[in-house]
This record gives sequence, structure tokens and C-alpha cells, in this order.
Amino acid sequence: MSSNKQFSLEAGKKVTYQGRHYRIAELSGISEVTLIDELSKKVFQAAIGDLEPAGEQKSAAREDLLEFDEETWLVAKGRLKVIKSLLNKAGRTRQQVAEVAQTHDLHTNTVYGWLKAYEASEMLSSLLPKKRSDKGATKLNDETEEIIKESIASEYLTKQKKSQRKVIDEVRKRCKKQGIEPPHDNTVRNRIKSLAPELVAARRLGRKVADNSFKPIEGKFPGADWPLAVVQIDHTKLDIILVDDHYRRPIGRPWITLAFDVFSRMVTGFYVSFDPPSALTTGLSLVHSILPKEKWLAKHDLDGEWPVWGLPAKIHLDNAKEFRGNMLQKACDEYGIDIEWRPVARPNFGAHVERALGTFSKEIHALPGSTFSNIREKGEYDSEARASLTLSEFETWLANYVVNVYHQKFHSMINMSPLALYRKGILGDEEAPGCGLPSKIVDEDRLRLDLMPYEMRSVLDYGIVIDKIHYYHDVIRPWINAPDLSEPRKKRKFMVRRDPRDISQIWFYDPELHIYYPIPYRDTSHPAISIWELREARKRAEAQGREDINEAAIFDAFERMREIEEQAVTKTKAVRRSVQRRKSNKSVEKPSTPAPDAVITKELNISVDEELIEPFDEMDEWS
Repeated sequence: MSSNKQFSLEAGKKVTYQGRHYRIAELSGISEVTLIDELSKKVFQAAIGDLEPAGEQKSAAREDLLEFDEETWLVAKGRLKVIKSLLNKAGRTRQQVAEVAQTHDLHTNTVYGWLKAYEASEMLSSLLPKKRSDKGATKLNDETEEIIKESIASEYLTKQKKSQRKVIDEVRKRCKKQGIEPPHDNTVRNRIKSLAPELVAARRLGRKVADNSFKPIEGKFPGADWPLAVVQIDHTKLDIILVDDHYRRPIGRPWITLAFDVFSRMVTGFYVSFDPPSALTTGLSLVHSILPKEKWLAKHDLDGEWPVWGLPAKIHLDNAKEFRGNMLQKACDEYGIDIEWRPVARPNFGAHVERALGTFSKEIHALPGSTFSNIREKGEYDSEARASLTLSEFETWLANYVVNVYHQKFHSMINMSPLALYRKGILGDEEAPGCGLPSKIVDEDRLRLDLMPYEMRSVLDYGIVIDKIHYYHDVIRPWINAPDLSEPRKKRKFMVRRDPRDISQIWFYDPELHIYYPIPYRDTSHPAISIWELREARKRAEAQGREDINEAAIFDAFERMREIEEQAVTKTKAVRRSVQRRKSNKSVEKPSTPAPDAVITKELNISVDEELIEPFDEMDEWS
């Protein structure tokens, strides 16, 4: 079911390098491996970032994480908890598997099946219940199934802690009342047995007891004992004013979202922009943290190594609303990342990443355009007049500082440099073995999509409409006016991903093929814009007294905005910031999903009264 596999980097593993198959002879460090050609016996060094899995091609087909209901998702999480102590265990015996199976009242072969499925992909979705074929079986009708579910919810999943017998009796009573043949007692017992253990504990014993039972008991800090065991993520507005690329005039202070490895004090990734904290900035910093950095460093023309990639075991987040959301939670569940929320009124839990941000701030104060941290420190320094760095230049400066200064510098809390401790944690030394190189994600594009905001939309005669903007491609034609599976009178809604930085195309999820397809504007003559520009253009059109705010009115207003910006760009930094944001959004790296065969570019003049739906419900701060 899961397609975004990982591949491990260990001695003896087969890999692909520059289109040919080799075997890893040994790990040369945290940035290179020694490869051997098994035919010619030639041995040479290769950068880890250039390695791909041998004989495997990334698969674009996979059910979207948000398709699975909470009950089904909890079943998979419950199965993972059952097998967690057995995963990748050296010298694992059948007796050990049998003991775990007996503890949870399962067959040993069932546990082996779960182990095989999960260890092949390390994705939670591999443990989701398979769709039943029910060959030769008597399937209960929908009414009986609904009675069983309602009875379990009302009688079993409550603080009264009623017995299974009470549930069976309730099912019989309800079936008799509706004139339905009651199911066998064991059928009801099996439904109860299939419930996720965490769900049962939460409903019958309370959330606190469930957390204590199903979450590991940690010491002073939650298990930051090896690289990527705990990664903290936090935001801050930086003490520096940047300038636009064109006029080199001040446009404001940027935000940074930073991901930080608590064990080694290495920066694992960051995202800098003029946009305030949101689910998008959190997801982008996490993607940067997980993926290799070689191509990113080359894009910024930087020398130096940033040998950090891989999935963190746990991410540690503030309780701010931008961290809360179904998208982030489901993606972290899928990739085996635990989320831990910072306890209220416990600021010390985020001290590591905040200390790093404080260190960066001190260095930033030496740059032209610094606003410093307070009025006294700033004195008579004119920050705007001295500002000279663009966003891209500052990002390059920050990356160079992180890679070639911060990571290399002696850290008093760990008695060595972050890079040295990271290397020690990965490779080990004479005192202790290392944890080994982290696995690499095979399908990087799917990772980006999994962490991208989503909406649910119907496919209408003229395509998909989001915020009055029409999208169309022949690939969505089979789904035009498709009825809802459970309520045929209503139209079916489909998963649509959209990058707010560039809404010129969306990604449509085909629920049968389990593939995302890029769908462009129906009128491809429209320019690429961001969601912020779209909303501003819509406000401007409304302010002009336009009664029918349709797509044409919005883009007319947008073109007028651009004309005004060109005239006023030297006058106000707010306008220059808008221009700069647009330029930055043009460099967005888009997932390379399968391209449909042909594009329809018909021009639309249709006014549509959309069904009221709040887009980007995880990003209220953008509204």
C-alpha cells in the first residue's frame, strides 16, 4: 500500500550510482561511501547524495494519507505499537515474536506479517487493514454493522467500562427492535478486539492514562540519545531588514523556521521567507530537514558539507496553531515521526532551538541592515538606510554560516563541534558504537506532496474551481459531476493539493489510480500568482464596486495591481515586499508528478457560485 520506501546505507547493500549497480563496500564517513563494482572489482568513493536504491524505481501510485478515516488509521497505529519492540531487532527469534503475539492475543503469523510489511517500507500505511474480499463468507448487512458500531460506541467505549457481554446484549436488543437477525456473539467480540488499543484506553480510562500507557516514559529530555532522535522546530522574526532584488530598497524583516537536532546541535534544515509562520513554512522546513542538501548547496554556490538527512524519530513543536493540523499529523504518522507538543508554561522544553536562534541573531547583528534586539543596542544606527542584502543573498549567507561556521565551531555544552558529535553519533568511536547512517527517502516528490496543504473539491463541467479560479485537464474528465459514494444526490469531493506560493497549477489525486496529476489554469494565459496576491486582487476588485467577482475580474485587478506597483515600487517598502515575494515564489520547486498527455487552454467567461468552503483550514493566519 505504501510506495514511498526508504533505502538504508550499510556495508553490503546494493545501490545505483550514475545509472549502474554497485555494492557498498564500507562507509567512508557521513558524506561518502566506498563502492565496489562486483564484475571489475573496481573500488571508488561516491557521494551519498548521488546514490539511489538498486533495481527500484519510485512509484507514483499510493493512496493519499488523508483518505483513511481516523478509525482505520488508529488500527494501523495500534499494530505498529504491537511490533515496535521487535522491529529490526538483531537475532530476533520466533519465540520472541510468539511472546509478543500471545501478549496481544494474536497469532504468531499475524505478527510476522505485520513485521514483514512494515520493515519493507517503514511506512505506517503498510499496516493499514487490507480491503476484504469476503470470498465464501457471509457479510453482515449495513444495518447490522451500524448497530454493532453504535453499540460499541455507546456501551464499550465509555468511562463506565462495561463488559463485552453488555455490548452483545445491546446489539441483540437493537436488532430485535428493528426486526434484524442478530449477529453471532463472536462477531461482536471480534469487532471489539479489532479496536485500536490506544482508542480503547483513551475512551475507557482517559487521555492521560492512554498517553502514559502508549507513549514512552522519558527522562529529563525525551530521548535525544542519537542523531535525529529529537528534532525541535521553531519560528522567529529575524533582526534584519532586507532589500528587493531589483531596486535594492528595504522591504522588511524576514521570518525563519528552523529545524534543530537536539543530540548534536546540528541544524537539520530551515526555511526563510517574508511569510508569517504557517503549516506551509513548517512543512517546507521539515522537507528541507529530511532531504539531502547537496543539490540545495550547489544551487546557492556553496562549498562545504551539510551531511544531514533522514527522518527524525521525533519532532518537538510549540503549541502554536501552525503546528496543529491533520496534514502534519497524518504525514508524521505515515513516516514514523512522533510529534511531541511543548507543555504549556514549560519554556525550557524548547531551549535548544531557541538558544541556536539566539546565537544566529547575534551574528546577524553584525550584518548591514540589522535592527538589533532593542532600542538601546541599536542607538542611532539607521537600519533601513544600511540594508543591502536581498532574501536570496541572506539565505546564502545564513547557509554558509550554518555549514562552515556554526557546525564547525566548538560548542561548550557538548565539548566538541556539532559536526564532530554528529559524526560520532553516526559512525561511533572506540567508546561506543554509532547508530549508522539514516535511510534515504526514495520518492522525494511524494514527501513534498504529503506535507503540502490540501482542499476537497468536486469536478464540475468546467473543471475544478478554487477561490473563483478554474483548473482543467482531460485527466479529470472521467470524474466530472461524479456522485458521492455514500450520498448519490451530492457531488463527490476529491483531494486537491495546492502550493500557496504558486497557484498556477494544482495537484489532483485520482482515487482509483492513487496518483497525483498536475492540473493547470484552464485559461493558461493567466500569470502565476500566489494565494496572497489572489486575495489582495479579490479585495481590490470588490473595492472597485465589482458586483460579480469572477476569474476575469480577479486577474484584471491583479494586472492593475502590477501597474501600480511598477509606478510606486520606489516609494513604499510594502509594495516592494510584494514584488519580492512574487519573485521568490517563481523559484518554487514543484513535485515532478506524472504529466497528463494534453492540456486544454480554453478561455472561460463563466460566473460560478461556489459552495462555501473554507480553504486551507490549517492556515487561518493567511486570511
